[in-house]
Amino acid sequence: MPLSQRYNYSDGVRSFWVYNKDKPFKPDSGTRPRAEVRIKGHDYSSGIWQFEGYAFVPTGTSGVTIVQIHGAAEGATTLQLRIYDGNMRYYRYNLVATDLYDKWFRENVIHDVGKGKITVFIDGEEKFVVNDQGPGDFYFKCGVYAAPARSSNFMESRWRDIKLFKK
Repeated sequence: MPLSQRYNYSDGVRSFWVYNKDKPFKPDSGTRPRAEVRIKGHDYSSGIWQFEGYAFVPTGTSGVTIVQIHGAAEGATTLQLRIYDGNMRYYRYNLVATDLYDKWFRENVIHDVGKGKITVFIDGEEKFVVNDQGPGDFYFKCGVYAAPARSSNFMESRWRDIKLFKK
């Protein structure tokens, strides 16, 4: 599918959207529909790294990963932050933040590889701390990536002011 049918960049805002019935990004892939940005040139396997961006998720978008850290000793990712019914969860499990529909919020994810810890902040408030999934070659992604189950028909997120920091 042409990029313009699932992604737009205008006035500093990156908009991503997919439909639940969209095909995977390549024919032989078993993954769900996605439209994401990978932060290239910032792969890491050590140090302390931070992703920051302002996100907007419209009402109705549910069952979708909006931020992830790709790479792990076990599995493909060490972190997925998903939206279900306006609330953010770590994968489909732990509640991270509530009432996120229809407003811009600042998302910060800090990954301290040496300590194996990931900390999530929403609007400057620490919301969640978790162990990572073990060593790996990591990178950040954001956008929309349909969850394995319970995804809405239409999924969208918007992003602005995306930055990466390394300590």
